[in-house]
Amino acid sequence: MAVHFPYTAVLQRAVRKTRNIRWGQSGKCWYIPFEKEYYDDLLRNVKPVAGIDNSALKQYNGKKENTATASPVGRALLPQLKTAGSLKAIAGIHPVNGHVLQAVHQMLVLKAYSSSTIKTYTNEMSQFLQALKAEVADTFPVNRIKAYLQYCFAQLKLSENTLHGRISALKFYYENVLKKEKFFLEIPRPKKPLLLPHFFNQDEIANIIKATGNLKHKVMLMLAYSAGLRVSEVVTLKTSAVDSRRMCIFISRAKGKKDRIVPLSPVILVMLREYWNAYHPGKDGYLFPGQIKGEPYSTRSLQMVLMAVKKKAGIMKSGSIHALRHSFATHLLDKGTDVTMIMKLLGHNDIKTTLRYLHVTNRDMLQIISPLDDLKLD
Repeated sequence: MAVHFPYTAVLQRAVRKTRNIRWGQSGKCWYIPFEKEYYDDLLRNVKPVAGIDNSALKQYNGKKENTATASPVGRALLPQLKTAGSLKAIAGIHPVNGHVLQAVHQMLVLKAYSSSTIKTYTNEMSQFLQALKAEVADTFPVNRIKAYLQYCFAQLKLSENTLHGRISALKFYYENVLKKEKFFLEIPRPKKPLLLPHFFNQDEIANIIKATGNLKHKVMLMLAYSAGLRVSEVVTLKTSAVDSRRMCIFISRAKGKKDRIVPLSPVILVMLREYWNAYHPGKDGYLFPGQIKGEPYSTRSLQMVLMAVKKKAGIMKSGSIHALRHSFATHLLDKGTDVTMIMKLLGHNDIKTTLRYLHVTNRDMLQIISPLDDLKLD
């Protein structure tokens, strides 16, 4: 059975304690076996922080509340986990604000925001509502919001990036849900620090590939580096997206819901054919299917693969799958590729995002002679 709920960190931790629970990428929800013992386990885990709306389940079974059978059931009839405004408020959120998270979640879904944005906004709103206690969020004045944000920065020591996310979530609620036009006009955003991208040098990339024993894992890591793909783009890539005639890969509905085309490396094509012959992923589905039929490989699992491979290769440098994407851009820039072409390949909206790689490339730096080298120290 499927378990749906607007994301909060507290609720997610509670739900994930349930035995045999699995994340479904296509449905963007959690699944548990359709048996009473697992349903009861879910009930016990979420009881301290939320209630469960099991009306659809009762309707399907035609039985008393909290019962379940082993019969299969479609997702449309499965129980939906209620959060704020239901039987119990989420931990720390006062009943006067019980409607807020559901309203935010609904508007985000209607506006077709990505699952990651929905997760971020609902979590940030949850933190805000817990801080309000019994004060009503809908009528909270601008000057009090400024004071709250100052508290987040000065007392909670939130980073500039985290604070940006919280401001964006609050702005969405007051201006999009409550329709308070220009409500955040007088609320400034903190200046973000210039953080340079983490990347691996080419020797480290080679060592990562050599240390990866599993063929499927090796192909996924090589693909991420060879085309500068995000981890989500790697795991959700369809077999049909690989065009060996035109030597390109079609990336569909990536970040910002944009399509783009990236080059298909001849080296990765050879590896993909070897992978195809070994795993037979199918022509119509995901190129890298996960454990659940019809679902893609987990992004978290691929991140864990890289962490294990880095350790095996003796690489102490920090960096996730996204560092492979950064490495792709940095190494292209080192070889003289035009920055606007790199921007196109990465799918960036703003050239400023791509220009960050100018700070880490050594293309021009190698031509600079340190003044120390000119000193006559003999």
